[in-house]
Amino acid sequence: MTLDHVAPRRGQTAYDRRDNLVLACPGCNAAKRDLAPLAFLLGARLRAANLLRYGGHLSPMLIDMATSLAPADAPLSEADLEDPDPWDLIDEDGESPYRD
Repeated sequence: MTLDHVAPRRGQTAYDRRDNLVLACPGCNAAKRDLAPLAFLLGARLRAANLLRYGGHLSPMLIDMATSLAPADAPLSEADLEDPDPWDLIDEDGESPYRD
């Protein structure tokens, strides 16, 4: 896993806040590069569903953008869309990728 900036840093440390960081596999991190979040999510809309599922800690603006882009058949519950809470997103093995 790698740590990825949702909104690219481009040399600005202000973007190192928790609400701009997500865990990403090396392949996804390399695919995103320094793309804006909208450009990356439009490349494959299932990415928006994954952002909703695992990015409940992100800014409301990013959550709203992902909600509008996620496919209708994405494997999400209504609760995930209404009140995304990263502490409720526990994998089958009982681990959450966002626990400090």
